[in-house]
Amino acid sequence: MNNIFSYFIPKDRKFFPLFENASANLVEMSVLLKLLVETDDLKVRLPLHKQIEQLEHKGDEITHQVYLELSKTFITPFDREDIHALATALDDVADYMHGSSNRILLYNVNESTEAIKKLAELVGQACVDVDKAIKELKNLKNIRLIADSCVRINSIENQADYVFDKAIGDLFDFEDDAKVIMKYKEVLSGLESATDMCEDVANVLETILVKNA
Repeated sequence: MNNIFSYFIPKDRKFFPLFENASANLVEMSVLLKLLVETDDLKVRLPLHKQIEQLEHKGDEITHQVYLELSKTFITPFDREDIHALATALDDVADYMHGSSNRILLYNVNESTEAIKKLAELVGQACVDVDKAIKELKNLKNIRLIADSCVRINSIENQADYVFDKAIGDLFDFEDDAKVIMKYKEVLSGLESATDMCEDVANVLETILVKNA
């Protein structure tokens, strides 16, 4: 069935390259985010943040291009609402990574905790799996690979939930300064939300598989 379906898919030269650019952009952002949380040197952090910001703008441009192509393309490789949902979900991942980076600098979170570093690592792992799945989307011949990536993303999100909950519990147990608690909670929340957005990408991909496999 997969081969039959692939035969009838229009040879798309618009959406799949854009999706692949978007997912590769997420991987690049996640690498920079991990570097940012692993250093406490502001002189190192600032250039990293600027690069993350530039990549977030690049992601916005890719998303806009997907929407533009969607508005003027009659035949699409899969359902229009799924194309829109996938573009939006990918853009949301970029937004939360950029937001996390922004909060670290704006709130003067000068020392990254192990939980912050672990969450940044999990975000990176999820983005790699998002990228793997997106690259397989254009022909749907390797459905198992896409599904496996989605399962791993869901598992990563569960791990991130645990790291986040434990980190917040530790903050309440061992930190007395309410301002410090609020600052760190905001950063932790942004990073954990980035894994939630990766899970949203996985959910859209699974919907596409169900409809088209």
